[in-house]
Amino acid sequence: MRSFLHPRYWPSWLGYAFLRTAALLPLPVIWALGGAIGELFYLLHAERRHITRVNLRLCFPELGERARNTIARRHFREFMRASLTVPIAWWGSVSRLNRLVRCRDCHYLDDAFSAGRRIILLAPHFVGMEIGGIYLASSRHSQFVNLYKRPKNPLLDYLISQRRTRFGGVLVERMEGLRPAIQGIKRGLVFYYLPDQDQGSSGAVFAPFFGVQAATLTSLGRLAAITGAVVIPCFTRQLGYGRGYEVIFRPPLDNFPSGDERADARRMNHEIEIGVREMPEQYFWVHRRFKTRPPGSPSLY
Repeated sequence: MRSFLHPRYWPSWLGYAFLRTAALLPLPVIWALGGAIGELFYLLHAERRHITRVNLRLCFPELGERARNTIARRHFREFMRASLTVPIAWWGSVSRLNRLVRCRDCHYLDDAFSAGRRIILLAPHFVGMEIGGIYLASSRHSQFVNLYKRPKNPLLDYLISQRRTRFGGVLVERMEGLRPAIQGIKRGLVFYYLPDQDQGSSGAVFAPFFGVQAATLTSLGRLAAITGAVVIPCFTRQLGYGRGYEVIFRPPLDNFPSGDERADARRMNHEIEIGVREMPEQYFWVHRRFKTRPPGSPSLY
């Protein structure tokens, strides 16, 4: 901690002070403030606006351009609103988390606990994933294991490692590989897994995502096979007007893994599509989901 007192970290400490202040704000205030900041971000950040529009055009060709642009604009607002609630996830009390977050069909998770099953939660990149994961860790009486990408800022890395594990559990840096996660699952930890981004062709196959061939990680099927875990889709929805969040569970994947990694990748993408269609403005469209292309295919961005 003494090293973080160096002047180069002073801007980061200002950011820390902002986060701690945001954690005290009522959720309706955060909703309004985040919407305004998101609108500004949409207007000023041409590159991310372009990526979002390309993704939506590829995934929802049946919608008109005006409808897709409306979703894009809403996405930036929802993204910033959720970003400003991260401090609540990091520092909010358990009682406040319980007031702000509710579950839909959580019996799928509770039944797996009751049956003594090992559990992997398929938790795609929706904007509310941070508060959803920490809420589950605080309320389900089970420790979680998570993967993350270490930020370049050591102070931010320290905060992430401390806050995401404040209810116990294990945080694994992505470059460490999946072995620590496998060990955690076998010890009974719940794996909160986000395998739906383009991480290149290594360890991936091309599978359709909204009809577009996308580099899709095959690790979910391998993990389920190695650990014998049940895979339960889990989406977090941000409710309007600062009314809180809803963690949504879907039925566990049956006959998964199938032994066919391409079929399993298609199955995973199909499950994610179901959640995206329910709340399209809240999926992480600012990411280049189709960056890696099949051989000979042109760039889409």
